[in-house]
Amino acid sequence: MEDRVRLADLVAALSLGIDLGFGQPMEHVLRQCLIALKLAELAGLDDDTRSAVYYTALLVNVGCHSDAHEQAKWFGDDIEMKSHKYDHEMRSVRGALAAMRLVGSGNPPLHRFRVGLEFAFSGHRDLDGMIARHAALACTLARELGLSVAVQEGVAASYEQWNGKGWPGELSGDDIPIASRLAQIAEFAEVAHRLGGHDAADALLSARAGSQFDPNLAALLRRNAVSVFAAVESTSTWEAVIAAEPALRVTLTPDELDAALTGIATFVDLKSPYMLGHSVAVSALAARAAEALGMSTMQVATVRRAGLVLGFGRLGVSNAIWDKAGPLGAGEWERVRMQPYLTERMLRQSTWLAPLGEVAVQHRERLDGSGYPRGLTGAAISATVRVLSAADSYQAMREPRPHREALTPESAAAELRAEVKAGRLDADAVAAVLEAAGHKAGRRSTGPSGLTAREVDVLRLLAQGLSSKQIAARLVIAPKTARNHIEHIYTKLAVSSRVAASLYAVEQGLLPE
Repeated sequence: MEDRVRLADLVAALSLGIDLGFGQPMEHVLRQCLIALKLAELAGLDDDTRSAVYYTALLVNVGCHSDAHEQAKWFGDDIEMKSHKYDHEMRSVRGALAAMRLVGSGNPPLHRFRVGLEFAFSGHRDLDGMIARHAALACTLARELGLSVAVQEGVAASYEQWNGKGWPGELSGDDIPIASRLAQIAEFAEVAHRLGGHDAADALLSARAGSQFDPNLAALLRRNAVSVFAAVESTSTWEAVIAAEPALRVTLTPDELDAALTGIATFVDLKSPYMLGHSVAVSALAARAAEALGMSTMQVATVRRAGLVLGFGRLGVSNAIWDKAGPLGAGEWERVRMQPYLTERMLRQSTWLAPLGEVAVQHRERLDGSGYPRGLTGAAISATVRVLSAADSYQAMREPRPHREALTPESAAAELRAEVKAGRLDADAVAAVLEAAGHKAGRRSTGPSGLTAREVDVLRLLAQGLSSKQIAARLVIAPKTARNHIEHIYTKLAVSSRVAASLYAVEQGLLPE
């Protein structure tokens, strides 16, 4: 990964998760960003203002997953509910009735009736101020990412309407930041045009001009609709958005990247109360374990950052699944199995972030092929992934879930060791994670000459005449990893041949086993 990562890559990747959370096709937010920028250019806005438009359009709905738990509690599926955002005019009676018809969805009729009653008496309080909170959270994230005050104000007012009937309802007309007005009109126009073409977009702009939309901006888009939408459709959206960042490009040093990833990881984990802080905890635990295993500085950094992004794909799975107290059905499990893949899809288009996605996508794979999403086995799972998998598993056990209480440290450690015995998790990775988590070192205690437990295993097989490839197959590790272990053994024993190493093993009582 290059030293200077562009903030645009990170925010654009996050926007793909926003798309998923609204039941929209990926790159919906990217297209609305391009539309907003085209309008800003037609309106003659300067570079600084267009920069605010750029990041406001990318972050406009970024806080909408934060109360997905409550959305799923009352409406059955938070993503399904949010997917209807564009069906009706905001604050309209038809929109309110459509939302009410979703109350209790996914439940048997009698239970749905009970949910409806509970919502009518008290549940609606969960939703009071929800949209305003979304805007406030988006503003918080913009501030944590070091974006300008203009961007912070833009996302904070992103749900205000021209007629003053938006959220939080404090601004109207020209008092609403131009970035907010452009982002909102671009968002709704993108959906209308994608689903119904020019006629649908024109009808939307005509109907809502002067109420939801700035009438001047609506007229500007109507006059230039053909060229604006043609420009969006004729280009590779990701490349166009990354290239379109106005003014001086915002880049991040490694430390700034870590801080930005930490902030976004914490933000993503807000999706479920059961996941609060999970990614940051996994990242720290995995990094300590990787260091204990003697991994390179680059490998440790990769493990730490992959831990921060591994939950991004959760944005694309409903909280009706994540927060379900009972057993998951087959279809629900399929959605869960898609989560790592969605993470990879969010990161793969960025040169800087794709390597993290390649690691994160495997964190639920298992050595025996029982994991997901691809059912990888043995040597196909890298050393960094093995550490990340063990750290994620341990941390998840230590946290409460809808169907169980948090496990004690001892119980979690026992479960993790059982996974090793079953051939699903790597022994060295698990030992390092447990040691990093504060458990007494067991199998990882050093042997003679400082050999690790895994190096002793390799030495025994090497002494039997097995090649590095055969050793790798026997221990379910990569051949390159086996060769590295052999080199470390030779270095620690100050020998240069298999025979000398074999004699040492016999002298130390390592053979016969």
